[in-house]
Amino acid sequence: MANSTSRKSNFNDCLPLMAEKLGGDGLIGELCKGFQLLMDKDKGVITFESLKKNSSLLGLQDLSDDDLKGMVKEGDFDGDGALNQMEFCVLMFRLSPDLMEQSQFLLEEALHQEFVDSDFSF
Repeated sequence: MANSTSRKSNFNDCLPLMAEKLGGDGLIGELCKGFQLLMDKDKGVITFESLKKNSSLLGLQDLSDDDLKGMVKEGDFDGDGALNQMEFCVLMFRLSPDLMEQSQFLLEEALHQEFVDSDFSF
């Protein structure tokens, strides 16, 4: 993602403010709403195609295909070529350096609660 560095420097990171105003659960709820906007409704995941089609809903219509493919690739932890909801939320946190610096605990708390709420067990 050669262009991502220049784009990131122009990006206004709103996640720390959202976290402060909404708290951990509220922030995760808003991220989940964003996931719902971007996902392929039939597949239940964000694909390159669904991201390209729906990115304008979030003001991201100027991103190139390479940028969009890079976003999917960067967040795709299981290697299936798409982002599930958890991968998307983790990616959003990772792309917010201010939030990561200020609140590693918030991420861990929110992810733990998500696992508890979904009855996910190891």
